[in-house]
Amino acid sequence: MPWKSKGVRAEAADATGARLARQATVEVAGVLGKRDMSRADLARLMDVSPGRVSQILSGDENLTLRSIAAVAEALELDVQISFVEPKVVHQDSAAMGQGSSDAFVYTH
Repeated sequence: MPWKSKGVRAEAADATGARLARQATVEVAGVLGKRDMSRADLARLMDVSPGRVSQILSGDENLTLRSIAAVAEALELDVQISFVEPKVVHQDSAAMGQGSSDAFVYTH
């Protein structure tokens, strides 16, 4: 049975993946803002259509490491992925769905 069909752990992985994708797109948007660049500028650097960049940065697409690497390469940045111990989640915040892990994607 594929890992994706294993219930609660798969749902947690999906939620964490969605959070990391949002974090990555926010990081890229921040870099573009600091460099006074548009998505069209990024598209030119990546040699893709502006629509493709919008897909990547929309948060709707399941970002792959390859997509993140392509953005980083175009922006001449390195990407670091770190696995760290999770925060201690108190029962009250876990019950409210506010618990999360501390897996981060950094661009430099």
